[in-house]
Amino acid sequence: MSGNHKIAVVTCAVLETEIAHFARELSHVVCIEILEQGLHNEPGKLREKLQAAIDRVEGQSDAGTIALGYGLCSRGSEGVRTRRCRLVIPRAHDCITLLLGSKERYAEYVQRHPGTYWYSPGWNRHTPMPGPERYETVHREYIEKYGEDNADFLMESEQHWFKTYNNAAFVHLGCGDIEKELAYTQRCAKWLGWKCDYQCGDPALLKALLSGPWDNERFLALEPGQTFRVTADARVIEAVHAGH
Repeated sequence: MSGNHKIAVVTCAVLETEIAHFARELSHVVCIEILEQGLHNEPGKLREKLQAAIDRVEGQSDAGTIALGYGLCSRGSEGVRTRRCRLVIPRAHDCITLLLGSKERYAEYVQRHPGTYWYSPGWNRHTPMPGPERYETVHREYIEKYGEDNADFLMESEQHWFKTYNNAAFVHLGCGDIEKELAYTQRCAKWLGWKCDYQCGDPALLKALLSGPWDNERFLALEPGQTFRVTADARVIEAVHAGH
């Protein structure tokens, strides 16, 4: 395995465009498997689908390493493992770290702006983000499911939850229609009464995920028979033997 430099990627659709962009000239990236966005809302389901994708890639490709375009993601990635390949995962709580370029930058930003809700081209494309379009879509769905009075109550509860935020931060890596996505984020922020901030991301972490080297500061590289679990410190995750 040590001499096999071919890499397969399993990623959330939120990072699909960015990973395709930075992998397009990398001949050693032999496979990119994409899972639908939103699985982090059901961590058990994410773990199940992620493990199935890992198993599928191991069986169908000749890659020696599988790189995950995931962070912990509500701990939904915790516990996955390989049988044959090396498994590499960023030391990250979620995909925003991969867009910003480091867990340190992420932590520093959130410390300065604690009421931040993140927007990105992938998030904007794959899920109804807080804003007027989401309100109309979700309200309509609730009316159909629960009736108008119950729908109004549920929407009021959701809007109350959004009041815990006050800042829409748009982050990108230069892929996609940035002006359009930024304008969408600004429109959402204005409707919600939030500030809107623009963060130009750093592709260094994502590029390293696709190519290596996987330094221990930014990545956890696991051998077959190992998996990982969350830590309570800056490492984010640590290796354990599967089954422990």
